[in-house]
Amino acid sequence: MNPMRRMPFPLLPLLALLCLAAPALAQSTTDSAAPLPRPGFLQAQPAAIELNWTPLKMPTQERIALLGANYLVAMNEDWGIGPGFYGAAKGNFGGIFTVGFTAQRRWRLGPDLHAAASLYAGAGGGLSSDKVRFGGGLMLRPELSLRRELGNWYGGLALAHTDFPNGRGNVRDTTLGFVLGYSDGFVSYAPTASGRRVETLRRSGMGLDEISLSAGVYSPRSGAKNRSGAPAKRMGKAGAVLRQYVTEGAWWGLEAAGAAQGGADGYMEVLATLGQDYGLGSKNFRAGWHVATGLGGGGDIDTGNGWLVKGGPTLRWKTPWGPSLHLDAGVMGSLTGSFKSTYARLSLGMPLDQGAGSFGQPNEAPGVLRTQTVYASLQHLNKVKFKDGRQESVGHLAMVMTRDLSEHVYGVAQAGSAAFGSAGAYSFGLFGLGLQAKPWARGPRVGAEVMVGAAGGGGVAITGGAAAQTEAWAQWEFGQQERIRLRTGVGQWRSLRGQTQSTPLINVSLGYAFGTVSR
Repeated sequence: MNPMRRMPFPLLPLLALLCLAAPALAQSTTDSAAPLPRPGFLQAQPAAIELNWTPLKMPTQERIALLGANYLVAMNEDWGIGPGFYGAAKGNFGGIFTVGFTAQRRWRLGPDLHAAASLYAGAGGGLSSDKVRFGGGLMLRPELSLRRELGNWYGGLALAHTDFPNGRGNVRDTTLGFVLGYSDGFVSYAPTASGRRVETLRRSGMGLDEISLSAGVYSPRSGAKNRSGAPAKRMGKAGAVLRQYVTEGAWWGLEAAGAAQGGADGYMEVLATLGQDYGLGSKNFRAGWHVATGLGGGGDIDTGNGWLVKGGPTLRWKTPWGPSLHLDAGVMGSLTGSFKSTYARLSLGMPLDQGAGSFGQPNEAPGVLRTQTVYASLQHLNKVKFKDGRQESVGHLAMVMTRDLSEHVYGVAQAGSAAFGSAGAYSFGLFGLGLQAKPWARGPRVGAEVMVGAAGGGGVAITGGAAAQTEAWAQWEFGQQERIRLRTGVGQWRSLRGQTQSTPLINVSLGYAFGTVSR
């Protein structure tokens, strides 16, 4: 049996470490569920999550390693595709990040042995100089691997070539690394069923119970320094947290954030988190703790090899209307760099699937099917100002996720980096709201959206890191049950602090849509 065809229980939290797309896995199709409105609306696809460890020699002869995570959903018996992420996890280059997509072909060699050929295409970069250059930011990583299976787990050796090929990029190497994977499943509904009511106890889609949009602040401790040797300054950040509740008050999840204030534009972190809280006289007002670990760096922040740890107390209030307010604080620091800080963060949590209830308990209430779409997006920015005074066009490669909140309103988030031009290591994370309509039965869907968030790096002139983007778009839907989406749009990108800049943008995106339960 192909490893991607096995669908047991959801993954352990630690295996999902550093997966930017936050793809928490759905439960097995063996769960019980009430009948759907019509047969054929439910689809169960094999899926897998893979971690990769890739040693890499830099042009300076320094040795580092990239930790990667890829979430693959089977398109057929042999092919899988999905989002991926790579970040520096060894050496002294903390802050190298790329985000992109992976396509993989597998071959069965024996009862417990298979081979795979993968191609990752992403964008990003990190700590650069005259000797270390990431060019336009595009990263290509073809890989050949041989894997031995043990139940639903598998692991093996991988031969990978890592290359930043365009512009003046000179980071490239071919090395032998390791791969560790776990086979699971992805359960979803047809997008054409959007708006229908359904009863089910299972989680659908990406298996997430809550998404929280957050704003916070880092206050570096005495002695914390930047890579330049200057004292680290207070830094504001913006980001998001994705959670799945496994018991009452206990959760695990993924969080990502970037600098939005304080002159550290380009700083980014991606962490795996878990926590527990307890009712204070009411199950809706709770106090507890959380811890997190992952990779971070950029913006001249000295995180050494990139590994970060943090933890502290939490407060949570689940409002009677559904959303939750989260307040957490604590201490964080890099394992090998000088960055040490206290922090505080306020988040607004919005419920998503909650197939297992608000606090990890069975949820028998019927829900409404809503469409969620994941896009691979190419964006062209016409004229971008750099810190050295020049102006150039820049091309972005991004992962965009949308989720319908009602028939005409949707939420949207995107994360990506420069891939073409000379802004390698420029990255961004944005979130916001949009309006949509389908005025013609056989014509395209149209809409408009506005997003805000954090961005920086790559020499782009964006003081503090706060940015915004507006876009008007048209979308064509085709394929089985209208799961394939082609979207084109035009809009405006701008920085929000200091000496602001703005430029027109053009966007072309290819997406995959699926239905999830909203309660």
